[in-house]
Amino acid sequence: MKLQGKIALVTGAGTGIGAAIALRLAQEGAQVVINYRKSACPAEQVAQQCQTAGGPDAAITVQGDISVVADCYKIVQAAIEKYGRLDILINNAGIEFKDEALSDVSEAHWDAVINTNLKGAFFCTQAAVKQMLAAGKGGKIINISSIHEDEPMPRNTPYCASKGGLQMLARNLGVELAPQGITVVNIAPGAIATPINSDTLQDPAKIEELKAAIPLHRLGTPEDVAALAAWLASDEAAYVNATTFTVDGGFMMNASSL
Repeated sequence: MKLQGKIALVTGAGTGIGAAIALRLAQEGAQVVINYRKSACPAEQVAQQCQTAGGPDAAITVQGDISVVADCYKIVQAAIEKYGRLDILINNAGIEFKDEALSDVSEAHWDAVINTNLKGAFFCTQAAVKQMLAAGKGGKIINISSIHEDEPMPRNTPYCASKGGLQMLARNLGVELAPQGITVVNIAPGAIATPINSDTLQDPAKIEELKAAIPLHRLGTPEDVAALAAWLASDEAAYVNATTFTVDGGFMMNASSL
């Protein structure tokens, strides 16, 4: 198992990509801290799956809203109190895109997206890195970004701006933290079948439109992303840093665009 003995924190891990990542890390031997913001029940179910895979001590759940800096520190501290250290942080929690013209974007919506997708990732990283530096054993930071850190999506500017910020966060912090043995990378998923995309998944015409734009002619799964996250979290990816890995079935290379 690639992650035997490692301690990982996954934010927003109650459903979707975060849940798949938490389970995959546990299957690879990690002990996992599962963060959720509102709904405890789905997160507890994920924890039970992790415990089935890795034993009764394989996972705990921790409530916290990462848009609040104090909660970022609380979540990391919970990992330290339970497991003694933190080796891997997966910044997964995020607010989905919303089809909205520039003139209609409210300050509240802008703040909600940026505070969760970018500010939250930054301060969770800050809290985790302080613990990693104190332990002196390096660490891994993996941000779940989006192809829209590069690919424009008109009428979704707050979301794209937050993901573009994550791109530079990985590049800048990857360079800054490398001398201390801490690497920072992004995973940029394309069209993934998750609860966030429920409206699209219930519309056969939209699904066919998506498939036509993806060279592999299928939507991705949370497990597609989780497999890459597990590898990046492992020692096999020790020389990978300050970059983004795209998981999109080839969508970004396709000439057509949605």
